[in-house]
Amino acid sequence: MKRIVLACAAGMSTSMVVTRMEKEAAARGLSYQIYAIPEQNLREELQNSAGEVAVVLLGPQVRFKLEENRKLTDSHQIPIAVIDTLAYGTLNGAKVLDQALALIN
Repeated sequence: MKRIVLACAAGMSTSMVVTRMEKEAAARGLSYQIYAIPEQNLREELQNSAGEVAVVLLGPQVRFKLEENRKLTDSHQIPIAVIDTLAYGTLNGAKVLDQALALIN
């Protein structure tokens, strides 16, 4: 199963976004494992499961780490972006899922 990884500052908001994304993915009949990790664990996550990760989304609170993490994801040919701030702030799982799918496709 392909994975959508949200890397954040380990906040509660991201886990709520994940829950809403999972519900939206299930409603659409999509099969992705969606989960959040602390941004500082992204290197290890990619070393352990890069072949399964379809996309990485950074929480807006760690947007300043985008270029640093792009070097990691580029080496594994995995797209990366910062989650849309409005979608994140409103816990709009559908919009964040759409962003992830657009990057995958």
